[in-house]
This record gives sequence, structure tokens and C-alpha cells, in this order.
Amino acid sequence: MSDFATAQAKAISAESLGLYVHVPFCARKCDFCAFYQTQPTAEMVRGFLADIDREAALVGPLRPAETIFWGGGTPGLLAAKDLTALGQRVLQLAGGTPAEWSVEMTPTTVTEARLAALRELGVTRISMGVQSFRDNWLDALGRHHTREQIYRAYERLRAAGFKSVNLDMMFALPGQTDEEWLADVREAVSLAPDHLSTYCLTFEEDTKLWLKLSQGKVRRDVESEARLYTTTWETLAEAGYAQYEISNFARPGHACLHNLNTWRMQEWVGLGPSAASQYAGQRGTNIDDLARWHDNLDAGRRATEDRTTLTPALLAEDALIFGLRMNEGVDLAPWRVRAPEAPWAQVEAMLARLAENDLVLLDGTRVRLSAHGRLVADAVGSEVMDAFSA
Repeated sequence: MSDFATAQAKAISAESLGLYVHVPFCARKCDFCAFYQTQPTAEMVRGFLADIDREAALVGPLRPAETIFWGGGTPGLLAAKDLTALGQRVLQLAGGTPAEWSVEMTPTTVTEARLAALRELGVTRISMGVQSFRDNWLDALGRHHTREQIYRAYERLRAAGFKSVNLDMMFALPGQTDEEWLADVREAVSLAPDHLSTYCLTFEEDTKLWLKLSQGKVRRDVESEARLYTTTWETLAEAGYAQYEISNFARPGHACLHNLNTWRMQEWVGLGPSAASQYAGQRGTNIDDLARWHDNLDAGRRATEDRTTLTPALLAEDALIFGLRMNEGVDLAPWRVRAPEAPWAQVEAMLARLAENDLVLLDGTRVRLSAHGRLVADAVGSEVMDAFSA
């Protein structure tokens, strides 16, 4: 193995650290959402903030975190004073202000007071869940904002001066036409955000949308999904947004570092109910129940379940599955150094077969999905899992 590959393997081992906080509060649950969330009361918010302190004490101390990400739920639903309290505790655990700090918000939660609190903390990135600019589709998804509120919120975000503003969009909605989706994309581009995330609507179990699908009230159109993927990629490329992952596009310097580190199988610590962690050789997810999470902390322990010991081979498998979703692909050389026990002969045979079928592109030790492969990335991921389990 070359000296370069050995150095890359060491770099992978010396992982950067991310810190994730799951804020489980939402005003109401959208039809498509499968993330854990609950409607908050003032008492629940106070308890959550205190419990984050207790969980952080059980986790720490950590080496300095490179990134922080607050997801949900709706982190922006917290009042400005609560955002400040949560941020100050997280900064202590993170060892200071990170290179990137992302917070998810909805248009209805974007107020000047909240934005001022986040800017004071050092937040660099706001990801706003827009989904659509058409009120009829927002109603169909169970969203409770309007097109007018999107524009008002975006103006406030820009006035506040955050380094990066991301808009989350959603396509392949039941009954949505190509023209309607492209109109949404063009309207988003007209605002000139720094980053766009465009997600194909998925039917997750235990959601209202899944129930509608099972009852035949809505249906999937796989051919339309593939067409919309391709059209989206082409449209955003023409508008100057570089695709760096199947669903994510950015102007230069605005890719989400936290997500990149996660997809590259580096380390992160998750706080809050349902938050996942990959740290110190272990992977696990907190209980997705606010009360049970609290009870575990009362007992002096983290509410982490489904713990998995991370072997180099398992990390190599996941690095390939998630890394292939990125346009940069994966360099296998450092992973072969780090995980020599992995079934590399089977993996290379599988990749050769996928290359013959125009699903992946091989360039020396680096492998990337082809344009066609990106349309069936989940199926490619299944092939990777099969090869590693052989």
C-alpha cells in the first residue's frame, strides 16, 4: 500500500468530531415526518434544557467539536432565551465555537429575537424547511406556513447575516406535475440561497402519509420520481449549484460540513431523545421518548439503546454505502489499510459488476456512482451490504 494511502487511513482514524442535538418539539406533526417529536409545554421545555445539561455531563469532556447541528422536531420553536441557554451549554461541551453550527428552522419560527440569539451564540448556518412555494402543496403535506411567510422569513435570515442559508424542498408529491416542481425549484433559485436540499417524498411507516398509501388514497410514481431527480440536477447545475450529494447542492464554500463528516464515517455525539451517536468505538441511539429519556437521566445513565461496537470492517462498509451518495465517491485505499479483514475480494467483484452495468465509475482506487447509479442508490447500497456480509 502506498504512503499516501497509509496517511489517508490515519486521517480517517483521527476523526473530526460533530455534536448533534435533537430538539423534539413541533407545533404539529407533518404527514410525511417520521422523526420523533412532541408538542411542547413550558414545563417540558424547562425539563428538556435541564436534561440536556445532565446528559452532556454524562458524556463530557470531549475533544473540541468541529461542527454542531441542531435538528428536530423544530429547534427554532424554542424561545430566544431558551435557545441561548441551550447554546451556552452546548458550547461548553463542544469546547468553544465550532467551524460550523447549523440550526433547523421553519418559516413560522423565524423571528428577529430568535435570529439575534443564534447569531450571538455563533451559529453560522440556518436550514429552513420550505418544502414548496405553493400553498396547496403545503396544505397537502400538513405544513402550517404559507408562501408569504417563506419570503418574510427569508428576508429576516438574510438581514441577520448568517454565513449560509439553506432551503429544504420536497418533490414527487402525490399528483404533483413536473411543471409544478420545476416552478418551485426556479422560485427557490430566484432567492439565491447558498445551499438547496431537494428530497424525494418518502413513505415512512407510522406516518399519516404511509397510512394514505396503504389505503390507496395516494400512490407512488417511480418513473416520475426518476425524471424529477434528473431534471432537478440539471436545473440546479445550470443555476450554479454544485451537487455534492444525491439530495444536496451548494454554491462554493457552502456544503454542509457536519453532514459530510457524518457520511465519511467520522465521529459525532448526539444529545436528546432519539439522537444517535457514533463515538469512542460505539454506535447507538437514544430512546425516542422524552419521558423515558428523562427517567434514564434520573437514574444517572444515558438512554442509549441498540448499541453496536464499531469494527473497522463495519465502518468501511458504512463509509462505502454513505460515501457513494456523495459525488466525490469513496477512495477504497485508506479503508483497505484500516480494515484489512474486510472481504475486499467480494467487494471488488461486486463493484466490477456494478461498473459493467453502468451503476458505478471506477477510477483507480476511487469509486463513484454514475448518473444512473444515483437514481438507484438504495439498491446499490444493498449490493454493498451483501458483499460485506459474504
